[in-house]
Amino acid sequence: MGRLLRSPAFAALAASGLVFLALHGLRTAGALEALELAVYDSHIRLRPGVPPPAPPVVLVTVTEKDIQGLGTWPVPDAVLAQALEKLVEAGARAIGLDIYRDVPVPPGQERLNAVLGQNPRIIAPMLLPQGSRPGVAPPPVLKNRTQIGFTDVVVDPDGTVRRGLLLMDDGRSVFYSLPFQVALLYLRAQGIAPAGDPEQPAHLRLGRTTLRPFEPNDGSYVRADAGGYQYLLDYREPPNAFAAITLEQLLGGQFDPALVRDRIALFGVTADSVKDSFYTPYREPMYGVELYAHMVSQLLRAAVDGVAPVSVTSDTYEALWLLLWCLLGAAVAFAMRSAWRLSLAMVAGLAVLGVAAHALFVGGWWIPVVPPALGWVGTAGIVAGYVSGREKKERAQLMGLFSSFMSAELAEFLWQEREHFATGGRPRPQRLPATIFFADVMNFTTVSESLEPQTLMDWFYEFMETSTPLVSEHHGVILRFLGDAIMAAFGPPIPRRTEEEIRQDAVNAVSCALAIQQRIVELNRRHAARGWPLVSMRIGVLSGTVTGGSIGTAKRFEYNVHGDTVNTASRLESFDKEHFEPDPFKAPCRILIGEPTLHLVGETFRTEFVGEFQLKGKAKSLRIYRVLGRK
Repeated sequence: MGRLLRSPAFAALAASGLVFLALHGLRTAGALEALELAVYDSHIRLRPGVPPPAPPVVLVTVTEKDIQGLGTWPVPDAVLAQALEKLVEAGARAIGLDIYRDVPVPPGQERLNAVLGQNPRIIAPMLLPQGSRPGVAPPPVLKNRTQIGFTDVVVDPDGTVRRGLLLMDDGRSVFYSLPFQVALLYLRAQGIAPAGDPEQPAHLRLGRTTLRPFEPNDGSYVRADAGGYQYLLDYREPPNAFAAITLEQLLGGQFDPALVRDRIALFGVTADSVKDSFYTPYREPMYGVELYAHMVSQLLRAAVDGVAPVSVTSDTYEALWLLLWCLLGAAVAFAMRSAWRLSLAMVAGLAVLGVAAHALFVGGWWIPVVPPALGWVGTAGIVAGYVSGREKKERAQLMGLFSSFMSAELAEFLWQEREHFATGGRPRPQRLPATIFFADVMNFTTVSESLEPQTLMDWFYEFMETSTPLVSEHHGVILRFLGDAIMAAFGPPIPRRTEEEIRQDAVNAVSCALAIQQRIVELNRRHAARGWPLVSMRIGVLSGTVTGGSIGTAKRFEYNVHGDTVNTASRLESFDKEHFEPDPFKAPCRILIGEPTLHLVGETFRTEFVGEFQLKGKAKSLRIYRVLGRK
């Protein structure tokens, strides 16, 4: 169990959990709401628009030019009455007025009252009182009539309108919004009226669609004001999608009657001097009358075509979605050890997340993007940092065993193959083929007694500095220094899988011995010039099977090999040492190999048969050969 808790996989899993909890906490606290709403706005802007036919809505607008032409503001009652009469005569099925008339604007009050009172196709505006705000009353002539709709708008904290209102309830009366009233008036001719949903009576059904009320934590919202009966606006029409007629064109009869006949006309102001605009996901301010047109169009699509507002998932599914991306980020970072590959994977993952979320949005579902994106990148970053740090530690630990006494190529190969070689930075015990190499300086005790300590160390250091690099150059590993002797292995710690690899290790070991002999010849020439003692060595090489692994404690351990092959190679080096007479300038080394090594190297080297002997401490005899040089 303890080993599992210390494993990299558990660390990656723990990192996923911690990042998930942190992001889930931030999201629950509302810290990510602004970013998620910005992504929602991007979905709106990038989504394809509604294909033809165009919505049956026309805007009748009082422009800045119209106000200048009238020479006054607000629009007088007489002008307003004349405009409404024109729309009624043109055959508008429903007219929504977005110009307040709680007080008269003479002249023409009687005429306007007559138009409003005699035409049930006209919906007049009001503004509901909110707290200390008194609101705006509807035209007095329509008091206690159903031709009224409130124009209150739900504005998010960033000033953007993303939600529409259907109903408001003050505890005594239920009020309908202006867009809802206009849509209902238009749909009445098609036999469509609001009703309760059969399965959920508290939910309002309009034609083919049930309009589920907005909840405080829907989508990316956190504890939003869900007062009244709200719904998410979809803004399927692009900006300026609705046909428009100016007041001047309407009064002068300079418009196509087909734009009005049997359609919805929304009458409002689009003049900069009258502050009646809102920010929407399209970023640019949108006049109130156009905003209401988007709301009306959405309600018509819902009733007639069955296009429901954007749906959201439950909090549980959103949490699982976030957890999934945290786990995926950890898995990818754990699997990809290459920095550039991980970077590409991160970019690709964000692209997949963005495309998937947008595709779902186009299909009618709003899922979170920001928390999973942060979870994907954050978890991957933490796990990648952990894996990198762990690898650096393991690499330093592993290379500390070998790097000083092996070739750079072998060290790098060993690191790349570490999954097959080591567990937790420690070599796995394993049996493997090897060629073992022992080398010992002859008469070192006599030499050490004849030299001053500093001279002795200089003499010995120069010899070691000259000979030991040759082991790594021939792809061997120095395992131990035994006083003035060297123990090296060719093959370990990397398992050999083919006969050719095993043979090459034996060739490398014997080649190394000959290279050391040549270096000692050169070294002896320098020593002779200085008057220093000359160097001669005994070298034993034997091939066979060994057991490799680490020995020591957690604070200090080393890699070594053990077995009969190692013991026999050591005996081979010291065999009959009293009878070896070296030639310091031609053959200062006696190189002995066993028959197993000879079989591997074949005809590569010149050898002579020494004899078959039973080495000290060995029950079986060994055929011994002396290496004379390379063929």
